Amino acid sequence: MITLDILCARFSTLRLEDLQGWIAEGHVRPDRAAGDLVFTELDVERVRLILELRDEMAVNEEALPVVLSLLDQLYELRRRLRAMGVEP
Repeated sequence: MITLDILCARFSTLRLEDLQGWIAEGHVRPDRAAGDLVFTELDVERVRLILELRDEMAVNEEALPVVLSLLDQLYELRRRLRAMGVEP
């Protein structure tokens, strides 16, 4: 688990207010420990994905929830197929 400061330091284009907005929107779901936000490596990869969508693919804030939802559905489908022994 890493802290908010460490997470923000990992990505040069990540602004604290963007991350706070993504947390408020439920795009990133950190845990709390002793009152502080803490992030798993899964959260870090989610932030990396959002930054890539925004910065490299020019996905805007309005389209971001749709894109993330579709990607989440795709990953869930792949997980279910693997659980059934089917390689996607």
